Amino acid sequence: MDAHIKKVYVPMTETGFYILLCLQEEMHGYSIVQKVDAMTEGAIRLSPGTMYGSLSKMEKDGLIFFVREEEKRKIYCITALGKEVLGLEMQRIERLHRNLKEYRNGKYEAEAGVFYDTGICQGAGMA
Repeated sequence: MDAHIKKVYVPMTETGFYILLCLQEEMHGYSIVQKVDAMTEGAIRLSPGTMYGSLSKMEKDGLIFFVREEEKRKIYCITALGKEVLGLEMQRIERLHRNLKEYRNGKYEAEAGVFYDTGICQGAGMA
């Protein structure tokens, strides 16, 4: 993977992540917007400007490719490079999730020999 691509796309924006996730099957922009809205239960709403700007950049960078046009809608799909970038981002997110679970279970405090009763750092809010 080109260093430029890794620098630009890892870590990814939520928009980029969801676009690549959706484009593991052929889709047009509006279908992506609808699928992301459904997957995130409305928490993420992709605007047309953001969506089409991202699609254009990702196509230029070789992460997705134009498949065909249907009823004036451009259909895209992920490339091998896009799958590689998405895989790196999935690993990053899985690591974050694992670290959060371990933190919540007290793993890091136990290893450091530090335990907090309140969950607030001592001295917090003190001037």
